[in-house]
Amino acid sequence: MPKSTVVFLVRHGQTPTTGKVMPGRAPGLHLAEVGRAQAQRVAERIAALSPAPTAIYASPLERTQETAAPIARALGLRVRSHKGLLDCAVGSWEGKSLKRLARTPEWRTVVGWPTGFRFPGGESFAEMSVRAQNTVLALAEEHPGERLVCVSHADPIKVILAAAAGVPLDMFQRIVISPCSVSAIVIGPGAPFVLCVNSTGSLAELVPS
Repeated sequence: MPKSTVVFLVRHGQTPTTGKVMPGRAPGLHLAEVGRAQAQRVAERIAALSPAPTAIYASPLERTQETAAPIARALGLRVRSHKGLLDCAVGSWEGKSLKRLARTPEWRTVVGWPTGFRFPGGESFAEMSVRAQNTVLALAEEHPGERLVCVSHADPIKVILAAAAGVPLDMFQRIVISPCSVSAIVIGPGAPFVLCVNSTGSLAELVPS
């Protein structure tokens, strides 16, 4: 019988533009000092897990790689880059002020009807959802019965959690994913299970029941 895999989904730490700018996949965006401290703390929390994760994957962007690095050191692993964990491609919205974008007519669709929106010159939320889900499912298949860490971005983590919980994609924006929070799902025979969402505390008692 196939074995269940636990996937820990970690959002990258805070950057100088977190909550201010639509980052997309812009290169050169590094963790802020507070973000580096967050990454160290989440590394300590994950290293305390027993059994320990056996692999760590991260989006290729700087902010996720810098978050994954202390986790990998704490676990004695190397970070494996995976494009499937990238943030949504937001096209011409990349680098624009969130306050300014929130005043556009399109923003109501972004928040209220994500399945009906495609970023100009970028991905749709539906495409991002399929990509992120397929990535996590493929990694779980590669590591049956193990524990994995996937360092990604807020929206990909939200859509993965929504899918695992059976929540429609149009409601995924109601999920909150904070910088360096940990969410966890179990993937195995039958339906997936959500173990936790947006955890910033101890993970010591996090086990499938």
